[in-house]
Amino acid sequence: MTNRAVLAEALIARTPWANATRAPLAGDASNRRYERLTDPDTGRTAVLMDAPPEKGEDVRPFVRVANYLRSQNLSAPEIYAEDAEFGFLLLEDLGDDLFARVLKKDPGKERELYEAATDVLVHLHAAPVLSVDSYDPALMTELAALAFTKYAQGILGTCDKDALDRFDHRFSEILHRETPGKRVVVQRDYHAENLIWLPGREGIARVGLLDFQCAMLGHPAYDLVSLLQDVRRDVPAGIEMRMIDRYISATGSDAHDFRTAYSVLGAQRNLRILGVFARLATEYGKPHYADMIPQTWAHLMRDLEHPALLPVADLLRAALPEPTPENLSRLKPQ
Repeated sequence: MTNRAVLAEALIARTPWANATRAPLAGDASNRRYERLTDPDTGRTAVLMDAPPEKGEDVRPFVRVANYLRSQNLSAPEIYAEDAEFGFLLLEDLGDDLFARVLKKDPGKERELYEAATDVLVHLHAAPVLSVDSYDPALMTELAALAFTKYAQGILGTCDKDALDRFDHRFSEILHRETPGKRVVVQRDYHAENLIWLPGREGIARVGLLDFQCAMLGHPAYDLVSLLQDVRRDVPAGIEMRMIDRYISATGSDAHDFRTAYSVLGAQRNLRILGVFARLATEYGKPHYADMIPQTWAHLMRDLEHPALLPVADLLRAALPEPTPENLSRLKPQ
């Protein structure tokens, strides 16, 4: 038995799940591992998160943000037990009904689920904010630059430093100009594979929340972009437009300013994802992430059509290689 297995057993032994059976659950792009615990007598379940600190993981932000979201009457997992020093959490099990799975089985629920997820954002953005770091233009520009240093360089073998410098300057100016104003808690990975449908609950509580430990303060449009420009599933344009309208109507946002920020933040997010997926494929031995790059690229190209992004649109089209099958093959270790 490994040291981490012993530490996990020690935590579980202090809980009502001491005699539970354990089975692995699908993980994510991080170093975290998950198991489902099932009590043989009651059938109740819980989820064990194993987040090794020696691999850069830290459960404390998850706990802090989960408790904040629950304090706002949202369905983040309850924390049953924790060992922050060694990186273990025992969590409420919200089940397996990810939005992506529910919609694959029953596409007719699409509008209902996306309306519920949009309403969660309306509610959260009216709440008192949590004291977390700011997702500001400097950081957003730095992360968008991963499209040059990880994606383009992964394909071409080199990074166009001159183009990157021009992009950094111009894109930072765009973000400062087009995304000012109110800051809200943004979960940053708010999409169909991190949301769980809980129809037995009511209202905003029907949306179970996962993978929010990297929450920061950012523009209200950011999580709506995450939800509607989903690189893992194709959200119909009609749903996207209706949800943007729904959010603007519910919050009283200025429609022009919000839609502009939505496109600018969409470009930022999709540039970052290009770099992140390329890095996961080339440096972490996860080539399947390269297969989601064409969808990311399609979202980016659509965002770049917005007039606010004119100062960087042609630069990006020239500097970033298209995700052709040949180019994507260069991101996959042979």
